[in-house]
Amino acid sequence: MTNATYSSSGCKTAFADHYNTDKRGRWNGINIAVMVVSFVLFWPFGLVVLYWILKGRDVRDLPATARSQWHTLRSGGFRRSDNVVFDEYQQTQYDRIKEIQHEIDCRAKRFVQFRKDVQRRKDQEEFNRFMADAPDTRT
Repeated sequence: MTNATYSSSGCKTAFADHYNTDKRGRWNGINIAVMVVSFVLFWPFGLVVLYWILKGRDVRDLPATARSQWHTLRSGGFRRSDNVVFDEYQQTQYDRIKEIQHEIDCRAKRFVQFRKDVQRRKDQEEFNRFMADAPDTRT
């Protein structure tokens, strides 16, 4: 029997390679010590470590996984495959999305400026009416 399982999309995943299928987690001295220290230093880190342990992972894998995820986020948001053509296609799609986001941001800035100009014109008209209707107080 193999450790691999199949996801709902039919893709083979090496579930057992990364996760302990035992529901009790991976409780050993190093994991417990790191969890306690992380709760003492900054409780959200403690929750992350607790979740990591409950998923059956060893805390010594946590820094490498965090670096890998950080690198993935910083490198354009997707993982590279071994297919150069697919990677190029994926990169062009991400570039297209970034262009659209930039266009939306520019339109939003122009709209904010437009509303400021409209408000300025309204304020100017109101001020001009006030000055035309107000009696001259300099006499």
